[in-house]
Amino acid sequence: MRTKWHFTKTEWVGETLRLVSEEDVEITHLKPVHQVITDSDAAAFVYLAEAEPGYVYLYVHESTWKEVKRALDSRYPIEAAGTDGTFLLESFYEEMNDLLVNIEGNSNYGEEMVEKVERVFFAEQR
Repeated sequence: MRTKWHFTKTEWVGETLRLVSEEDVEITHLKPVHQVITDSDAAAFVYLAEAEPGYVYLYVHESTWKEVKRALDSRYPIEAAGTDGTFLLESFYEEMNDLLVNIEGNSNYGEEMVEKVERVFFAEQR
């Protein structure tokens, strides 16, 4: 079984970026999988977490990407907020950097996704 939670807003708590969900979610029971994938159709990065009896997909939507980039650039921690506390997205920095390198110029992710990723994450290099 897999559950999808959508994070479309951000807030800063000191030097930590907090992702805020559209739904009320309980998050402290999650365990990190240390993997980030994409959902090109949804224009989102997806952080995988384990929860009994399956997986939870934490969708990090395009509306959060500018702040995510700021956090990545400064190596600030990123966490997801729930009704019961927060969940640190362990290995997010490493996983995202590997994924971004693979996406840049790679039409396998879909032209629209590549364009959106390049516009936010690689704008300074152009």
